[in-house]
Amino acid sequence: MSVPTINVAHAFLKKIGKRLRLLSEHVSLDDPEKVRDFIVDYEGWKNSYKEDVANCYDHYARINGLFWDKPVFNREPRLPNVPTKEQISLIKGESIQKYALAFSLIEEWGLRPIELHETRVRDIDLERGVNNIQTKKWGMPRQTGRLKPSTLAMLKDYLAINKYGFNDKPFPTAVRMRAQWNRAKRRIVKKLHDPTVLKFRLYDLRHYYGTMLYHKTKDILYVKEKMGHRSIKNTLVYTHLVSFSSLSFYFVGRLTFKY
Repeated sequence: MSVPTINVAHAFLKKIGKRLRLLSEHVSLDDPEKVRDFIVDYEGWKNSYKEDVANCYDHYARINGLFWDKPVFNREPRLPNVPTKEQISLIKGESIQKYALAFSLIEEWGLRPIELHETRVRDIDLERGVNNIQTKKWGMPRQTGRLKPSTLAMLKDYLAINKYGFNDKPFPTAVRMRAQWNRAKRRIVKKLHDPTVLKFRLYDLRHYYGTMLYHKTKDILYVKEKMGHRSIKNTLVYTHLVSFSSLSFYFVGRLTFKY
């Protein structure tokens, strides 16, 4: 078993354990009917979290030979948060070079964090600054767009200095990237006393990419291809995030940029 597989499995088991401990504070885990009623009736959780807790308990029930009527929840539709370029720059500015580079690659290639971690040196065309993504079940294989010259130069230096081989995975795990992202946000809040950056997840860099790409191309099928979506439904969210006029575009309910 490879180290990345162990890390993913550990994070998954840790999450299940946390959810089960939470349930056990209120009901007996060996009473599936009460567990179901508690999850369904608890008013403090959104349907998305209830679904997550139910999925975790489902693992417990199957392992222990318990039968239960797993509830089905309709997730509330919610638009993702999209940071501005300035906010992204602030976060990268509070990060060490290794992670600032990783955040730039996610932003400019539109990757899922796990896709960046799974990237090998052999997947990257260092002449053109593109990445050939061999994704797994969560998306479609694809080739990214080109990096900015400054980002490509940083990437070349990073690979050369660390002497990564052709088959090496040079980028941190998704767990470590998220941890560094969150630390950088907390430093910004401490310095600028502006808590607005706390709501942005590392994954929102990918939403920034999709939003900007749709703004530039107005081509939803092209955006679908570059995002690696299997369903156009996942891509259509970017048509709701961006509105157009002859002079400006804006993130709905957020900041306006003039040209």
